[in-house]
Amino acid sequence: MRIGVITFPGSLDDVDARRGVRLAGAEPVALWHGDHDLQGVDALVLPGGFSYGDYLRAGAIASRSPIMAEVIDAANSGMPVLGICNGFQMLAEARLVPGAHTRNAHQQFIRRDQVLTVENASTAWTTHFEQGEEIIVPLKNADGRFVADPATIERIEGEGQVVFRYTHVNPNGSINDIAGVCNERGNVVGLMPHPEHATEPGFGPDTEAAMASGVDGLRFFTSALDALLARA
Repeated sequence: MRIGVITFPGSLDDVDARRGVRLAGAEPVALWHGDHDLQGVDALVLPGGFSYGDYLRAGAIASRSPIMAEVIDAANSGMPVLGICNGFQMLAEARLVPGAHTRNAHQQFIRRDQVLTVENASTAWTTHFEQGEEIIVPLKNADGRFVADPATIERIEGEGQVVFRYTHVNPNGSINDIAGVCNERGNVVGLMPHPEHATEPGFGPDTEAAMASGVDGLRFFTSALDALLARA
């Protein structure tokens, strides 16, 4: 299976995302924001970074890049799509997932190893988790505060579209501690923390077992691979 990772001007974590795809057993495919060709990939990752310097709004300009027309069509057809941090912001700006993002409540950039609670283990990217499970995934953002109007919050909470929730501490003031959401179909998932930084022992977050031993992020990519194999 081939999973494409799109590079935008200002992407920082595209190489890490491709590494996560490879460690999961799929073939990573580098895609360019200015193209209109998904090169026949089976799934897509929109990586983290600061696309276009986060001018206008984080992810707003990138969400209108040429390749996003193909991303929107692919997502609407059921292709698994994952947006990480800046990629989550792009998905929200493109209206592929609900909500929006504003400046962190404390007005500062934050970097920490973040505990998350899995709220929805049935999306294309979360089937290798258990509902209610706590995982550790690195977090780094300045515009990570998830917001939405009360009606949208009520709807996504009621329909199971909240996929991850911050646990023990809310690092950016997101409403209802929301760290990640999905579309109604469950094939498109966006989250602020960075699973691609928790895929290989020695390079992940600290855990109770050992320093830098966290690999919870790898299960995002293996989940997608299983979802694709089930569709094949």
